[in-house]
Amino acid sequence: MHCSDCQTHSGAAFGIVAGIENGQFRLLSGTLKIYTKTAKSGRVRDLSFCPDCGTRIHARTPGAPDAFFGLGVGTLRQRDRIVPKRQVWCRSAQGWVFKLEALEKFARQPG
Repeated sequence: MHCSDCQTHSGAAFGIVAGIENGQFRLLSGTLKIYTKTAKSGRVRDLSFCPDCGTRIHARTPGAPDAFFGLGVGTLRQRDRIVPKRQVWCRSAQGWVFKLEALEKFARQPG
């Protein structure tokens, strides 16, 4: 997601989430910290974070169980099996983000 809020909250050019449907997310242990954010559009979203490391876990609309629930892909062990299907909020995308294929690539961080 290329929205400016996702850029700010991910600390990157975009946020990558997996849409979870029908309340299928279940936290296995612990208690998440919640930050309630009101977007420029006026839409309210609850952003959850690990209270120990600060990793953002998910975003959801409070009180709306059928609304989009975005689970941060970076939090999943099987993230290499999640293939993106669409990009949204492209009007807010950084101008260079669609040109990444042309960049020089390294298997590791160069010396």
